[in-house]
Amino acid sequence: MPTDPIRSAPEERLVNLVVALLATEQGLTKDTILSSVSGYREQGAAGASKDALEKMFERDKDSLRSLGVPIETIGDYADPDDLREARYRIPTAEYSLPVDIDFTPAEIAVLNLASGVWGESSMSASARSGLRKIQALGIEVDAPIIGYAPRISLREPSFSPLQRAIEQGRVVEFDYVKGGSDAAHRRRVQPWALVEYEGRWHVYGFDLLQDAERTFLLTRISSDVVVTRTSFDLSLREGAGDKAIAGLEAVARRQRALVQVEPGTEAAVRLNRRAVAADDTGCRVPYVDAQIFADELASYGPEVRVIEPVELADLVVARLRRARDLHAEAAG
Repeated sequence: MPTDPIRSAPEERLVNLVVALLATEQGLTKDTILSSVSGYREQGAAGASKDALEKMFERDKDSLRSLGVPIETIGDYADPDDLREARYRIPTAEYSLPVDIDFTPAEIAVLNLASGVWGESSMSASARSGLRKIQALGIEVDAPIIGYAPRISLREPSFSPLQRAIEQGRVVEFDYVKGGSDAAHRRRVQPWALVEYEGRWHVYGFDLLQDAERTFLLTRISSDVVVTRTSFDLSLREGAGDKAIAGLEAVARRQRALVQVEPGTEAAVRLNRRAVAADDTGCRVPYVDAQIFADELASYGPEVRVIEPVELADLVVARLRRARDLHAEAAG
């Protein structure tokens, strides 16, 4: 049975796009991508306008870049600023290992085993079909894409239905648990944008029950997302992603934790990268959600100590004590 193009998984389209952009050093034009890459191709065959497909491609590029996938835009060689016939590619060098990395024989054996599994199953039929179509256009394709694993991790099951609802301009409903609360409340939302911030996905839109714009953390959605038949004006999506990020950044500027981190630990690698200042007292790390940040800090155990704010320190201590008590009960 053919895949319904309207309901094809957005994350599958992102993976297909990564595969296509990795496959050729010369890059692909937007027209080639929209006509050849699975996910866009089916949408076009189903009647989606070129303008809608181009906006979908622009959102997908932003999503991939936010995940750390380096998409290059190549203009006319005679006039690099002329992007009318721009080509897009992912430089494979960005996915190569540094030359000074050495592996033990045991590590090489494990990597060989893993690469065999990846080689057999990593590329979907739709991705292979897209590469054949690109080759048919006379564009040289580097076949061994195997080994370049797309850096995409969409753990929350709500991601796919939310992105589909954004593309179709449909209102969604879901249960949501606010930070610090155990009770879930029903939300009815016009989803305008999905954005990644601090390694976590958020959906930004208009809460119809609260009559206000809101940003929701996907990990706090506690039910299936219901995509309703109620539609909203697609123009509301324009600029929504930038507005959502600006709002999250504003919250983070107001909330900065002072933490002391053990050098050379996982906590140091992760927190120092996000720190905005550091001195003898510790480093200042901005955060958006105190409950989520407390979960992260507690997971580092003795590698990190929260100095301020006191409220955040209390949340971390409570989590550590709960973990201790659960361990004691299991041991008893």
